[in-house]
Amino acid sequence: MTASPVPVNIRFDPAEQALYILDQTLLPNEERDIRLTTLEEMVEAIRSLRVRGAPAIGICAAYGVYILARSLPEEDFFPRLEALSRELAAARPTAVNLAWAVDQMLSATRPLAHDRSRALETLYRRAVEIHQDDMDKCAAISRYGLSLLQPGDGVLTHCNAGPLATSRYGTALGPLLLAAEQGIPLHVFADETRPLLQGARLTSYELQRAGVDVTLICDNMASLVMKNGWVQACFVGCDRVAANGDAANKIGTSGVAILARHYGIPFYVLGPTSTIDMACPDGEHIPIELRAEDEIRSMWYKAPMAPGDVKCYNPAFDVTDHDLITAIITEKGICRPPYTQSLAALFDN
Repeated sequence: MTASPVPVNIRFDPAEQALYILDQTLLPNEERDIRLTTLEEMVEAIRSLRVRGAPAIGICAAYGVYILARSLPEEDFFPRLEALSRELAAARPTAVNLAWAVDQMLSATRPLAHDRSRALETLYRRAVEIHQDDMDKCAAISRYGLSLLQPGDGVLTHCNAGPLATSRYGTALGPLLLAAEQGIPLHVFADETRPLLQGARLTSYELQRAGVDVTLICDNMASLVMKNGWVQACFVGCDRVAANGDAANKIGTSGVAILARHYGIPFYVLGPTSTIDMACPDGEHIPIELRAEDEIRSMWYKAPMAPGDVKCYNPAFDVTDHDLITAIITEKGICRPPYTQSLAALFDN
C-alpha cells in the first residue's frame, strides 16, 4: 500500500486566530475539520471524542484557553478566564494532560492578570510551545520505543496512540511509524477496542496510511495471536500514570497486560512525562470516567444490538497494575521497576 500522511488533527490558524480539529468521530469514512470557538463547543468536542488522546486533548485545551481569553473584556479578565478554564478542564477527568495544559496556561497568565494585551500574547506563545513540545516528546518516545524492537517483530497495540491522539508520530504507535520511515519491517496487530472501536477506526487507518503492515483483530482474539507466537511486544499508550507505575488506559488494556504476562511477552506503556501524575500515589486514586450506556447498546450499529432497557456498565478506562508493566517509555528515557524510584527520577532535574 502506498503511504500517505495522516491528516493533521489539531490546527491553529494564526491569520484567522481560529482553532480547528479533525472530527475523529467521522473517521475513517470522512475527514472533516470543525472550528471551535466557544467553551460549549470545546467541551462537547472533548466529551464526544471529536478530539481524543491525552496529549491531543491537552494541546486542544491550550489553544482553547487562548481562544476563550480573546473573548473576554479587560474587566475581571483573569477571574473570568480561570472560571472558564476550570470548566474546560473538567470535560474529561481521567486524562491528566487536560488539567495539566489548563494549569500551564493559567500559570503563564497569572502574573499578567491585569494586563490583558500581554496576557493574550503570553497565552498564545505558551499554547504554541505546548504543541511543539509534544511533537518533540513524541519523536523522542518513538526513538526509545523503537530501540526495544527487532526487525520482523510482531507488536500488539490496544486503542489508538498515534498522531491522531497526539501531535506527530504518537506514543504507542510512534515507534511503529518511525520503523516504517526507516524501512524496518514490523507487523502490527491492532485490537478493535470496543465499544468505541478506536483501534478499528483510527489505529488501522493511521498505520495503513503510513504503509505499516497491520492486521485488525477483535479484542477477544488477542490471546490466540499471542499463543501463536505472532506477538513479541505489546505497546500501549496511557491517559494517566500514578507515582507507583499503575497506568490508566483505554478499557481492556489491563486484560492485554495479563495475557502478555501469561505468554511471557513484554508489555510497554508509552507516554510523555506530562501524563505522569506524581501527586497520584497509585491506580486506586485515578478517577475512571463512566460513559453513556448507548455506546454499548447501539452506537456504530444500524440497529441496536442489545435490549433497549438492559443495564450497561461502560467505564472508559481501566488501570494496569505496575507489576504487569515491563517498562514505561517517556521522552526522557525508559523507566523500569521499581517505578516509585525511576518515575521520580524523571522529575529530579
